[in-house]
Amino acid sequence: MQFPESWLREFCNPPLTTAELADLLTMSGMEVEELRPVAPPFSKIVVGEVLSVERHPNADRLNVCQVNTGTGAALNIVCGAPNVKAGIKVPCALVGAELPPGEDGQPFVIKLGKLRGVESQGMLCSARELKLSEDHGGLLILADDAKVGQDIREHLSLDDTLFTLKLTPNLGHCLSVYSIAREVSALTGVPLKQTSFTPTAIRHDAKLRVKVEASDLCGRFSGRIVRNVNTMAKTPAWMVDRLARCGQRSVSALVDISNYVMFEYGRPSHIFDLDKIHGGLTVRWGKKGESLKLLNGNTIEVDEAVGVIADDQAVESLAGIMGGDKTSVTDDTKNVYVEAAFWWPEAVAGRSRRFNFSTDAGYRFERGVDPALTVEHIEHITQLIIEICGGEAGPMDDHVVSLPERKPVTLRVDRASKVIGMPVTQEQAVGVMKRLGLRYTEGEGVIHVTPPSWRFDILIEEDLIEEVIRVLGYDKLPDTPPIAPITAHVRSESQRGVHALRRRAADLDYVETVNFSFVEERWETELAGNADPIKLLNPIASPLSVMRSSLFGSLVNVLRYNLARKATRVRVFEVGRVFKRDANTRDGELSVNGIHQPMRLGGLAHGSADSQQWGSKERHVDFFDVKGDIEALFAPKCVSFVADAHPALHPGRSARIVLDGKSVGFVGELHPRWRQGYELPSAPVLFEIELPALLARELPKFEAVPRHQSVWRDIAVIAKESVSHDALMQAIQAASTPLVRSAQLFDIYKPAASTAEIAAGERSMAVRLELLDDENTLTDERIEAAVAQVLDSVATRLGGRLRG
Repeated sequence: MQFPESWLREFCNPPLTTAELADLLTMSGMEVEELRPVAPPFSKIVVGEVLSVERHPNADRLNVCQVNTGTGAALNIVCGAPNVKAGIKVPCALVGAELPPGEDGQPFVIKLGKLRGVESQGMLCSARELKLSEDHGGLLILADDAKVGQDIREHLSLDDTLFTLKLTPNLGHCLSVYSIAREVSALTGVPLKQTSFTPTAIRHDAKLRVKVEASDLCGRFSGRIVRNVNTMAKTPAWMVDRLARCGQRSVSALVDISNYVMFEYGRPSHIFDLDKIHGGLTVRWGKKGESLKLLNGNTIEVDEAVGVIADDQAVESLAGIMGGDKTSVTDDTKNVYVEAAFWWPEAVAGRSRRFNFSTDAGYRFERGVDPALTVEHIEHITQLIIEICGGEAGPMDDHVVSLPERKPVTLRVDRASKVIGMPVTQEQAVGVMKRLGLRYTEGEGVIHVTPPSWRFDILIEEDLIEEVIRVLGYDKLPDTPPIAPITAHVRSESQRGVHALRRRAADLDYVETVNFSFVEERWETELAGNADPIKLLNPIASPLSVMRSSLFGSLVNVLRYNLARKATRVRVFEVGRVFKRDANTRDGELSVNGIHQPMRLGGLAHGSADSQQWGSKERHVDFFDVKGDIEALFAPKCVSFVADAHPALHPGRSARIVLDGKSVGFVGELHPRWRQGYELPSAPVLFEIELPALLARELPKFEAVPRHQSVWRDIAVIAKESVSHDALMQAIQAASTPLVRSAQLFDIYKPAASTAEIAAGERSMAVRLELLDDENTLTDERIEAAVAQVLDSVATRLGGRLRG
């Protein structure tokens, strides 16, 4: 919430500086997110009155103005603004004035000079030149009663500060300037300015027929008719300025009045064009098939879960959120109906999100708005309407249907001391309740508090304990060391930490990304093969409507985001949770009934295999590059890759990742269908691995350094093309000889045409064998015998033979 400091101090003016006031609000739970001056620094700019305007003799678009600045003789100023004319009052920068800094960071100094041969003794300013707004349509025209010669900062109250508060959901009672002033009064003890709402004189007896059918939607509905209103009246400058400083632009007098009271007292209201209402108004739940065109131009369809205000013909307003276009006030409006209601927070919460927009009114009603002052606030709105737009007020029509029941909450003083962590007396706790304006009764060691109508957040004892320490001051808390012993949780040596895994992935040139756990339903259907994803009841955005069961969709979306920003090489990974239906999962501290939530590590590589360099030609990353990265992540454990299909991956370029005979993930190139569907220039390589498999590691075993040298032998085996590398390595390992320590494939040869030695459908695979005996020196006889055993195993298992 944003508001000017000067408005707050009109209700409560403690002897604190701006910085001290901001610190007080922050330490009481109302975090001050930003402090910003209303206007940047500038000097020697005063209110000037344009006495006359004549065409510049040497320029078609310039005028020569005589300007009275209250300093004696009129100044001769050349001006090119299109709206300059005699009689207006505007900001005038005198010679020597410093305007706000420009793009170079330096202030713009006004000097005596000539424009096209005519001397100019100053400058008439626009709001944009003073950095008050982005409006550059012409000069900033001031009110007719502006005092000539007065400093513009004083006239426009520019020595003010804008507060921006970041309020938590339980602070709905702090969404107005008056309510924040009420909190400041309680925190400082400075009296709060008491407001009074004088009843408006009744000029006619007309009432609008109103019926509240849904007591669970609307607890109180108040309104009155105001006739003969001048909707063309201009909003006063003071109101326009205050709205602007709250971040609200001026629309029209009636709309501005409604918004002004909302920011002032936290009361959202709505003003109907009375002559556009057919019959009377009915407050009810919507009906399926009904539609409504809103003030923002959107046409929506309502149902039984959405509250509406309808006349005898159609729905006219979305209850507690936004009015309808058909009954909105226009320049032709003469008679209006002013409405203020109490809408139950549960009946408003989440409705805006259904229609992909939010409003200030809905934001307040879903947190709770004081139901006790609807009539008083309508009186205030009516008075402003009559003062600004004229009109004749009718009698108040107040329908009280069902108001919140305020149940007493008991505060145990001893319990408060224990939770807060410092001694609190009953006298102190009672003093807090008095300062906050809470009704209470006392007992021995207990205080029974009845929450006021504006506090929807006081429901349990802990809420009152929070109020006690908040008002007493968090700075009063003593600095005490923890009583419990601090014992470090030592991770088992058979497990490595997630951060170590992240660092390993970063070492492999992958950048970590963090994504939402809720994704588009399309991603789940196409990239995870999940036809029944877990759907969200209240998604934060309509596309993000389901929980992910795979990381692939999030990673592909990150790739698209980077490609849209001209990235040529993308390598990202994510450690995140996925969500899958599982009937065997039961409720627990970290589990939800029926939903399995495993952790996964996913990665994606796209673009060139290496960064651009002179030493090698650029090539696109492929399956085998990423396969090597996966092996590095598992090292020193060895994993195998088995060709298999996955809904997201290319059917001929994907594999299951197998560790100790168990499938732990998938790797492969994105399916051509999805590459085209997601508009990617080339297919990325993706992988997804179960996190526990990556974190588990074997404890190191110490072995003596070999006393003898290894012996190397190269063999070339002819086998069918269908024989894979893994199959060949498994056949070599299966040879019944302990001398073979390692085997490495280093060459594959396939002739262009079949030969006497290598038939069609066959190829030659050259393997280097490492042989070692820790105890004895190897002899040629033992080496040849070991090689023979390897060849025999390859022949038996794969039908391979030694190449001549």
